[in-house]
Amino acid sequence: MGSGAARGLAHIGAINCLEDNNYQIQYISGSSMGALVGGIYAAGELHTYVDWVKELKRRNIIRLLDISFNRRSLFKGEKIIEVLNEIIKDRMIENLPIGYTAVATDILEQKEIWLTQGSLFEAIRASIAVPMIFSPVQYQDRVLVDGGVINPIPIAPTLNDDTELTVAIGLNGPPEIFKSAHEDEHIENSEDQGKNKYQLGIEKFIEGLLPKGTNDKSKQDLGLFNLVTQSMDTMQTSIARFKLAANRPDIVIEIPRNICSWFEFDRAEELIEFGYTRTFDTLKQFEKIQERRK
Repeated sequence: MGSGAARGLAHIGAINCLEDNNYQIQYISGSSMGALVGGIYAAGELHTYVDWVKELKRRNIIRLLDISFNRRSLFKGEKIIEVLNEIIKDRMIENLPIGYTAVATDILEQKEIWLTQGSLFEAIRASIAVPMIFSPVQYQDRVLVDGGVINPIPIAPTLNDDTELTVAIGLNGPPEIFKSAHEDEHIENSEDQGKNKYQLGIEKFIEGLLPKGTNDKSKQDLGLFNLVTQSMDTMQTSIARFKLAANRPDIVIEIPRNICSWFEFDRAEELIEFGYTRTFDTLKQFEKIQERRK
C-alpha cells in the first residue's frame, strides 16, 4: 500500500472492494498513509477509522496539525497519533491477526527500515513522518522519517509470505481529468467562540500553509508547503516506477496523483469511493486476462 497523504484514503475503498470480491487479505506492507490505513485494517478497526475520517472537516484537519517550535519540521504529528489511539487503541504488531510491515526511512544511514514488531502506532508514526512537515521519530538508535522517501510502494516485505497474489496500490498514478465539485466549506464564526487570539492565530497560520484544491492556480502557487509536497510527489513517482519493475506484482491499482492535494482528508467519502471503483475495474480486467489464458 503506497504513500501519498490524503490520496491514501483510496486504500480504504480498495480494501473494501477486495473483500467484497472474495479476496482474503493475508499480509499488508505500507509506506506512510499506506502504513496507517494498512495498520488500522490489520488491527481489525478500519470501520471505526472510516466513521471518524468521514466526519472530518477542513477545520478539524487544521486542529490536528500541532505546530512544532523547533527547526526540524512544521508539525509534531503527536495530535494525530493521540486521536488514533483514542479511536482504536495501540497494540503490538506481532499480535495482529494478519501480517503487517510498516516501512520507514533511516535518514542517517540512508536505508529502508521494515518495522515488524513493537508498537503499531510507533511504526505508523515513523512511516508518516514526512521530512520538513512532521518531526522525525527517534527509534532505538535510529532517526526515522517517511517510508515513501525511499520506498513509496513497498512490495518486497510481502514476497516471503505464502499468498497466491500480490496486489500493489500506488498513489502516484498518471494525472487524469476530474470534474471537481469540491469547494471550501463555510466556517461558522460560532466555532471560534471561546478561543483566545493565540489559538486563532495558530489556526489561521496553518490554514494559510495548506493548499486549497487542485486547480491550475494552486499548481502555480509553489509556496513552502506546495514546494515540499510537489517535490515529494515527483521523487516518489520516479522511485515507484523502479519498485514496480523490480518486484512486479500480479495486480497494480493506480490512483492518479492529481486526484486531491495532500491534506484534503475532508474528501474522505469521495476518495474511498474512487478507490473502490478503480479497484473494481482493475480486478475485472485482471480476471478477463486470466480467463483468456485458460
